[in-house]
Amino acid sequence: MGPVPRTLELFYDVLSPYSWFGFEVLCRYKNIWNINLQLRPTLIAGIMKDSGSLSAMRFLTAVNMEHPEMLEKVSRELWMRVWSRDEDISEPQSILAAAEKAGMSTEQAQVLLEEMSTPKVKNKLKETTEAACKYGAFGLPVTVAHLDGQTHMLFGSDRMELLAHLLGEKWMGPVPPAINAKL
Repeated sequence: MGPVPRTLELFYDVLSPYSWFGFEVLCRYKNIWNINLQLRPTLIAGIMKDSGSLSAMRFLTAVNMEHPEMLEKVSRELWMRVWSRDEDISEPQSILAAAEKAGMSTEQAQVLLEEMSTPKVKNKLKETTEAACKYGAFGLPVTVAHLDGQTHMLFGSDRMELLAHLLGEKWMGPVPPAINAKL
């Protein structure tokens, strides 16, 4: 049995291309660095007051609450739609298409589309956004590392080398050799 994974929280919004970079890098390194990566969908509008991704982030919050095992794939697909293919992520049919492409069943996605407007989901997204603000967030992505009883907040996707240093790990670039060999 190896050392206990260190906890990292990644606060992100799919409207942020910088969040996407941070998301992909941390997903690639989560096993290499032995970290427990907690994905925290956050409304950037709650931090910056204007974004347009409310529906997508409410949907991701519902995914996180009901099917957390799908959160990484659905988040990635929403980023692919908006930043790679210039497709909509605000309309219900667009969100449904992203969820299905990520491997979620139509039935599961439809239920989450209905749940995303419930107070339970709205309050959870608000709570997560407030948590990011309490850590000092002024934009996204924000990575919060919990190490040896201390909390370290890092803003931006260009802080991965600093994060590696905090973790006592080696930074091998955005595509580490173990991942690069699979590509």
